[in-house]
Amino acid sequence: MLFDTHAHLNDEQYKDDLQEVIKRAQKEGVSNMVVVGFDRQTIEKAMELAKNYEFIYACIGWHPVDAIDMTPEDLLWIEELSAHPKVVALGEMGLDYHWDKSPKDIQKEVFRKQIRLAKKVKLPIVIHNREATGDIVEILKEEGAEEVGGIMHCFSGSPEIAKECMNMNFYISLGGPVTFKNAKKPKEVAAEVPLDKLLIETDCPYLAPHPFRGKRNEPAYVKLVAEQIAEIKGVSVEEIAEATTRNAKKLFAIK
Repeated sequence: MLFDTHAHLNDEQYKDDLQEVIKRAQKEGVSNMVVVGFDRQTIEKAMELAKNYEFIYACIGWHPVDAIDMTPEDLLWIEELSAHPKVVALGEMGLDYHWDKSPKDIQKEVFRKQIRLAKKVKLPIVIHNREATGDIVEILKEEGAEEVGGIMHCFSGSPEIAKECMNMNFYISLGGPVTFKNAKKPKEVAAEVPLDKLLIETDCPYLAPHPFRGKRNEPAYVKLVAEQIAEIKGVSVEEIAEATTRNAKKLFAIK
């Protein structure tokens, strides 16, 4: 029983073989997935998938790269959709200083608005962080994000930052990079983070784990992430699968 907590099955890369991708995931023991929508188009598709598949849930929000495009109407729309029983979190939200499409001040404003919305609708949040760790931690603290908690998605920071996030009621989620031979930090984090604060994900179609690095990722490969973490922690894959699935269901309030 594996739970892929962050997948983009709403991506164009799956338009020709989505059914096969979902079947392969189930064959590998993936019992649940959360599909993340981060703009108008992908949110609509995430909602559609969540409604059509019993084991798929939706996470909806606005990506920091596109923060400049978000209107007050978009935020209201997200609030309305959040009442749907298959919507289990808001996001992915956060800051991305790698791309310069959206100015930092606009990204921060949109991030804060979404945290406030999450507190209003009582849903956990999923954090996207690229080259912005200090500002993200500061905003999470200032906005009292620990009230709802959530996920540090595809965590790439240090064990010290992971600890700071866990203290704010956040789970640490690891994906494909933990399997890369040269990925020192994710392996250190996998070793340090206790099992009851750990989640696994693919972030598919991106960040495929070894030996598929550079190819299209898919939910079935979350098993490779679990296997790598099990090896690092010196426990069985079953133990990792069981703990991370239990954590995900608890966070997302899935019975």
